[in-house]
Amino acid sequence: MAETRKTSWLRDNGLTLVLMVLFLASIAGQLFSGLAFENEQRMEEGAAALSLLAYFGSGAFLSSVFENWESEFLQMWAYVMLTAYFYQRGSAESRDPDVDEAPRKGEEPGRMRSFGRIVYQHSLGLALLTLFLVSFLMHWVNSARHAAEEAAIKGLQAPGMLDYLGDPQLWFESFQNWQSEFLSTAVLVVLGIFLRERQSPESKAVDDSNAKTGAD
Repeated sequence: MAETRKTSWLRDNGLTLVLMVLFLASIAGQLFSGLAFENEQRMEEGAAALSLLAYFGSGAFLSSVFENWESEFLQMWAYVMLTAYFYQRGSAESRDPDVDEAPRKGEEPGRMRSFGRIVYQHSLGLALLTLFLVSFLMHWVNSARHAAEEAAIKGLQAPGMLDYLGDPQLWFESFQNWQSEFLSTAVLVVLGIFLRERQSPESKAVDDSNAKTGAD
């Protein structure tokens, strides 16, 4: 009789828990440092300082949060989709271009494909695309709010929401993050051909050849 291995909830979910702790610590750092920076700027312009709660709900803070979330979800969506159709020989992040794709378990030819099943087959890509679009929408809305807040301080007319969609500032904020996400992903793919990280599922085994494609 096979021995049942004892597991704990903390051990089974350690990766997610550590990442969420790092996320909360980082966003707290962004909140407090962003508040200090924003109030320095407001003092220079003769405006009243914001409280922590007011800054938390301000366009300045929320636009910066969703600006970064937007680029991260775009990166993950693009990576999931591109690795489904393109190859990189030697990368653990790629399927092997020389191996014919056999149907995975539960995907046998001839199996009835309902609409729900078809959606589920692409649910990861759809979920990440949705998160990207929602984050972009929130970045746009809150960046426009921030622009309106700054215009009010300076006594200028605030741009309309649709007008701000064509503002260079919005797209500068987006593209400066998008380019770094695509570059860092390409660097990971290429470095994974030649370098190793023992125990990481994102790396090939230490003794694998550089030409080996895929982590398995």
